Amino acid sequence: MEISPGPILTCSKEHQKIYKEWFNIADSDGDGRVTGNDATKFFALSKLSRQELKQVWAIADSKRQGFLGLAEFITAMQLISLAQAGTEITADGLSSSDDIQLPLMEGMEELAVKNKSSTTNHESGMNGAAQPQNSSSTQWFTSKTTKKIPPSAVTSIIDGLKRLYIEKLKPLEVTYRFNDFVSPLLTNSDFDAKPMVMLLGQYSTGKTTFIKHLLRSDYPGAHIGPEPTTDRFVVVMSGPDERTIPGNTIAVHADMPFKGLTTFGGAFLSKFECSQMPHPLLDQITFVDTPGVLSGEKQRTQRSYDFTGVISWFAAKCDMILLLFDPHKLDISDEFKRVIASLRGNDDKIRVVLNKADQVDTQQLMRVYGALMWSLGKVLNTPEVVRVYIGSFNDKPINEDAVGPIGKDLFEKEQNDLLMDLVNIPKKACDRRINEFVKRTRAAKIHAYIISHLKKEMPAMMGKAKAQQRLVDNLEDEFGKVQREFHLPAGDFPNVEHFKEVLGGYNIDKFEKLKPKMIQAVDDMLGYDIPDLLKNFRNPYE
Repeated sequence: MEISPGPILTCSKEHQKIYKEWFNIADSDGDGRVTGNDATKFFALSKLSRQELKQVWAIADSKRQGFLGLAEFITAMQLISLAQAGTEITADGLSSSDDIQLPLMEGMEELAVKNKSSTTNHESGMNGAAQPQNSSSTQWFTSKTTKKIPPSAVTSIIDGLKRLYIEKLKPLEVTYRFNDFVSPLLTNSDFDAKPMVMLLGQYSTGKTTFIKHLLRSDYPGAHIGPEPTTDRFVVVMSGPDERTIPGNTIAVHADMPFKGLTTFGGAFLSKFECSQMPHPLLDQITFVDTPGVLSGEKQRTQRSYDFTGVISWFAAKCDMILLLFDPHKLDISDEFKRVIASLRGNDDKIRVVLNKADQVDTQQLMRVYGALMWSLGKVLNTPEVVRVYIGSFNDKPINEDAVGPIGKDLFEKEQNDLLMDLVNIPKKACDRRINEFVKRTRAAKIHAYIISHLKKEMPAMMGKAKAQQRLVDNLEDEFGKVQREFHLPAGDFPNVEHFKEVLGGYNIDKFEKLKPKMIQAVDDMLGYDIPDLLKNFRNPYE
């Protein structure tokens, strides 16, 4: 069962060279991206209808980035060629056609001559990976000032979010120390990172084997066995060659989104590593393999770092969280309960996988499924039913003797559903980025209200130490005052115990007062800037 990240581009080297030349012509800004405005001008040469070009853009820009790189541009060109030949415009049409001819673009020769000099200048730098974007974007985050980025520099939704973060949200976070209490400041790599999938579960439920099953090969540093073999967090991602990188190294790597993990200290970083290998699936998705969750007081005390804190950090960054169980490990230990509790706020990302389901017969599987749902119902504490996939995710054939032909058919359908869920992750990545950005903005705004409220409650002269202790001891009541004063939803407030723990290391009197202009800037961003951004980078033919 293969998993494919998207349409496979099958064109000759000669066609690729021509498409690259066309791409450089269409790319008016020379930044390695064809924007909606570029596309409307260039695609008009095909003489297709607006409705047909709308479908072409929708399939080519499946990730909703608001622009086309070289690979997406080639996809668009092939779709245009199929449409000119009278074939229906679908993604399946690309994979079913062996040799797609170049599309007919009227006036292409004159354009090629006119842009020959600029094409030559761009030829060495354009490979569809939007490299020039990284250099300019990096400057936004290394600069100590909050100099505004001109709107012309924004050529995608992600670019727009970076600009809004630097200009409006980051000043609020820095002023009220959001990075110390809730989440580290965002960097360029946080916006540009590939979608991540985290696997959680007790030892020997098949987390590492699941990743191996998807990659169809071992990844560097992978260990599989019936005992607890993965004793560290392993990030499996794309790289030029097969190698493992220690945690301290990747935590300070500018191109990787793991800088925030330095807050968990050297004890954690020694149990963290990155495994790189070239693979088409890893070009689209990054996997996070985690240590098996064990039970008992002994295992809890042996953790030399904040295990649930690390899980919570990854959960906020991930696009999907897979909780793995097997028929012989349905019990949810005390540590596993805390781990699942730490996923609060990320419920929409959680999927449950009942792995190794072919190790029991059909009657036992029904009982196992019921027991799993009962256990999850007590822990997840939500009326919604979580999606549970049943299957056996390894390289061995399904044990048909145990499950029978009906069970085999069920497993195959369930496995295909899960694989399709994974395939769709890159397409939804941009929407997820927007969703997480809005969530972060709301959290930062509430944090500013809390900090400024605590500052306001402090006396001007005498008794500051007693007043601070009173505020810390009655923090839940203070949260209630903030909620009522500003009419905020209770569910958006941070965890009281965690906030109290961090607050103990600060002098409340040194906090900043409420700055209405900063709050108004964030409100404007939510109410106007982000909707305008989405409007500007929607399908240009709508």
